[in-house]
Amino acid sequence: MTTITAAPPPPVATSPGRALLNKVPEITIWFWIIKILCTTVGESFADWIAVDLNVGLINTTVIFTIVLAAVLTWQIRLPKYNAFPYWMTVVVLSVTGTLYTDILTDKYGVNLTITTPVVAAVLAVVFGLWYRKERTLSIHSIVTVPRELFYWLAIFVTFALGTAAGDWTLELTGWTPGIAVLLPTFLIAAVIVGWKLGANAVLSFWMAYVLTRPLGANLGDWLAVDKQLGGIGVGTLGTSVVFLSAILATVIFLVVKRPDVIEDGSRGARRRRSPAGT
Repeated sequence: MTTITAAPPPPVATSPGRALLNKVPEITIWFWIIKILCTTVGESFADWIAVDLNVGLINTTVIFTIVLAAVLTWQIRLPKYNAFPYWMTVVVLSVTGTLYTDILTDKYGVNLTITTPVVAAVLAVVFGLWYRKERTLSIHSIVTVPRELFYWLAIFVTFALGTAAGDWTLELTGWTPGIAVLLPTFLIAAVIVGWKLGANAVLSFWMAYVLTRPLGANLGDWLAVDKQLGGIGVGTLGTSVVFLSAILATVIFLVVKRPDVIEDGSRGARRRRSPAGT
């Protein structure tokens, strides 16, 4: 969400010989496209491995937790934003966040009426601690390791919250996935209108970020489930392959063209044109 603010602080040295530039991409249309692609993969890929391959929910969660630790370590050790490790981390977080929510509901039987508000409260606590320590929730200020850790923790919880809220909506309404796509689409449009009318850019960004999770998940379910259940019938494997391929193609484009990289000299001008949090 765009706003005009002073430039963020200069790179901060976090250890001898190491300084961080901003570790996240500029929020362009490409950011939202690939974010929705990642959330769709989070739903379909998790289901394919846990259910279709019969690996099991717990085993799949353990596997992806280990993978997440590896890619997150790689991402955090980098001195600046790099599209490939960044979006790999988002994909793995999407899958892992989905799996943890599914464990609560499917394995331990925690009702979604409990899971959804509890996860929402956890997200509020994360934001509260982040702001109390750093005095900002700006994604343009991810220039220290503590801020980056808060950032990734918030993203992880948004995936869990989006999964729980999306599943709860389906449970309450009985909608098919194809119809259910319309609700988060409408809510995201409402957030955009509110931002255009002057709503807080940071709040608008994070609301849209949460809402893209049920949008992507419902889109993935719509493509994957059988036609008699209201879907397209592509299957979880087919959906995963299509969207992982789209993510890879988009990331390659970002690496080559760098439309989401802010050079130091153009940071202020790019900020004014892009839909970014402040």
